[in-house]
Amino acid sequence: MLKDMTLGQFFPGNSILHRLDARMKFILTILYIVAIFLAKNVFCYAALVVSALLLVLLSRLSFRVVLRSIKPIVMILLFTAAISIFFTKGEGEPLWSFWRIAIYKEGILRSVFMALRVIVLVVGTSVFLTYTTSPIVLTNAFESLLAPLKKIRVPVHDFAMILTIALRFIPTLVEETDKIIGAQKSRGAAFDSGSLLRRAKALVPVIIPLLVSSFNRADELATAMECRCYRGDVGRTRFVKMRYHVRDFVALFLFAAFLTLIVLGNLYLPIGFSV
Repeated sequence: MLKDMTLGQFFPGNSILHRLDARMKFILTILYIVAIFLAKNVFCYAALVVSALLLVLLSRLSFRVVLRSIKPIVMILLFTAAISIFFTKGEGEPLWSFWRIAIYKEGILRSVFMALRVIVLVVGTSVFLTYTTSPIVLTNAFESLLAPLKKIRVPVHDFAMILTIALRFIPTLVEETDKIIGAQKSRGAAFDSGSLLRRAKALVPVIIPLLVSSFNRADELATAMECRCYRGDVGRTRFVKMRYHVRDFVALFLFAAFLTLIVLGNLYLPIGFSV
């Protein structure tokens, strides 16, 4: 069921990752993403997998909860893996061939590495940001990091407010979708059987009520904000002031070292197949 998906949710806790400054989490996430896309060989991908496991352990989250974040992208993983397998040409004889279709060892390795890259990307960014940081703190950090852009009249606060609302309503929309699907199933709708085209048509009675409900929620939220005299960030103050601590700079040093390790691994350890 959709309610089992955990992507975008926040899980309160008191782990090391929960206590890191949210602004530093944004910086570390960027470094982590750069490290993921710089990985080119088996050694680097092994280091990425180990780092993702360490992040889950440091967050004190259940592995079952984290694995659920991969559920929405399973079809994307399978699709990209199939493309990599069938459209990657390798050297030497193919492992299997039929007519103009041939599967090479390089294609299989490329599809495995690509799937690992996406999984580590989703798990790492989710554990760093949404799982261990509340939406309000996350958007405050986002606004704080982009504060210098206010000098050139970039509506930073508006962007942060959009991010806040989007993160806040992800669980609500998932729950609403689950309710609509349950109601349609009770009326005889079939979402798990039939051809792909038939399943796509079955989603139409779900998408339309969900869009109507989303627009109604947006209108109610806008009315509520107007009734409370919301005027953006003009004259706003914050009860909690963000401050960097020693642990934040230690984490920054460790991630910089990890990024350096990935770069050196690409240069001096060309192990196996590169992508």
